[in-house]
Amino acid sequence: MNGSPYALLAKNSVSSVMLKVMAALIPGIIAHAWFFGPGIWVSLFLCTGFAVALEGLILLMRNVPVKPFLSDGSVLVTAWLLALSLPTLAPWWLYAVGVVLAVLVAKHFYGGLGQNPFNPAMVGYAALIVSFPVYMTQWPAPLGLADHSLTLLDAFDLVFAGQGSISPDAYTSATVLDTWKTQARLGLPAEDIRAMAMFGWAGARGQEFVAAAFAFGGLLMLAHRLITWHIPVAFLVGLALTAGLLHLLDPGRHADPLFHLLSGGAMLGAFFIATDPVTASSTPLGKLIYAGLAGFLTALIRAFGGYPDGVAFAVLIANICVPFIDAYTQPRVFGHDKAGK
Repeated sequence: MNGSPYALLAKNSVSSVMLKVMAALIPGIIAHAWFFGPGIWVSLFLCTGFAVALEGLILLMRNVPVKPFLSDGSVLVTAWLLALSLPTLAPWWLYAVGVVLAVLVAKHFYGGLGQNPFNPAMVGYAALIVSFPVYMTQWPAPLGLADHSLTLLDAFDLVFAGQGSISPDAYTSATVLDTWKTQARLGLPAEDIRAMAMFGWAGARGQEFVAAAFAFGGLLMLAHRLITWHIPVAFLVGLALTAGLLHLLDPGRHADPLFHLLSGGAMLGAFFIATDPVTASSTPLGKLIYAGLAGFLTALIRAFGGYPDGVAFAVLIANICVPFIDAYTQPRVFGHDKAGK
């Protein structure tokens, strides 16, 4: 149940829920491959392979039945969320380290399935961006802007053999969140930043459609009652309101709310990461507070923090607050008055 956005319903098995979550991720994955190249398939392949192998090994070492836990699909969802959070075309060992941090450290060090207090995929991402900032900032450029269009074979070669004769500048670029923050701090007017080729009609060129695809997948999960509306809505509202206030106070430095909603990992975070039932709040009011806090922190980290996107750190900080939030938002037991009599 780690790193996966679902509400476990009695009529659904864990494996059934996980398959539905993975199916909901597919529209965003296809959009990513369409606009940013085939590297995402390599990332998914590596993270999935490393995660399944490591999960099986750990289960054997713990003398836990391998087949039931390995076949429930929870480690696959963690692997996919990690792959979607990492830059494609990074060295193969970066994905391996991320999987170790997510599966071994963030999941099994706390007791395994359902015992982890932090979202495993976000633990892996956060540790990697702190430890290997250079590799974690080399994102693929939109296909229309890249100097070199990569094939799937090129992507495998770059991941396993290094750049070779192809310079990273030919197929990578900074993200729009990073570019906006850097150029705004240098005093470049917002209109000039928006005029850069990497910017689309609202966010990053092509990223708007990837975000919309993840939102579509999230709505499918809502329709199938795998998640409730509380966390996605509260996260996006918290992000939009905070970004809107900052934009209102200083429009030259801070981007508008729509830009924040359609850039970076906002939609993936709102529907697939923050909604992890193991690490998210469990009460209706608690979900709103927890997700609103995560959205608020995402906007603040993007505006003032040292990292371009704040979704991972915001969710992890909100995870810390979950026990406190749940303790004070438990609904009143039927038949008891407000004084607890």
